[in-house]
Amino acid sequence: MIAIINTAVANLTSVANAVERTGRAFKITTDPETIQKASHVILPGVGHAQASMKSLEQLGLIPLIKDLDQPVLGICLGMQLLYQHTEEGDIEGLGVLPGIVQKIKEVPGLALPHMGWNTLHLDDPSSPLLRGIFEGDRVYFVHSFRAPVNEVTRASTVYGEPIAALVSQDNYFGTQFHPERSGAVGFAILRNFLAL
Repeated sequence: MIAIINTAVANLTSVANAVERTGRAFKITTDPETIQKASHVILPGVGHAQASMKSLEQLGLIPLIKDLDQPVLGICLGMQLLYQHTEEGDIEGLGVLPGIVQKIKEVPGLALPHMGWNTLHLDDPSSPLLRGIFEGDRVYFVHSFRAPVNEVTRASTVYGEPIAALVSQDNYFGTQFHPERSGAVGFAILRNFLAL
């Protein structure tokens, strides 16, 4: 069973629909025991980092998420929360990935938030989430903050500057883009995660 964490500030419906299309059983939950026993955990996110972290704190889930040993996938804001710190609200994140999430630099001609389809550069094609994914494949982004391209980056994109698009370290994975909104490419990445 797959646990989709309900932070109360996430867009859960599209994520749940995508997981349902894989044929896997799932539960939207805040129950620590359900999350602990899940085969896979998904941390979706839409909104503000401070509100999301506050929700996780109020639910008592921060220590649990940091201690999980099954595959964990953070999506969009959920990925950003996996880092040590974010400039959005100037708060500490979960700290399971190294780096600081910063606001995307303003560049003339490029709107913020970064919203729409963009191409992937495969920094580490051996990542299990990138099985069957090719250089230049397109995925869908909606964000104003970005994680750094560093040692945990497996795929990146460029929007005025390099942006981490898919990341992993140990059992923690993240996509800055929305796999549930990224057509066949996103669905393949989600299936690759659930196959871990």
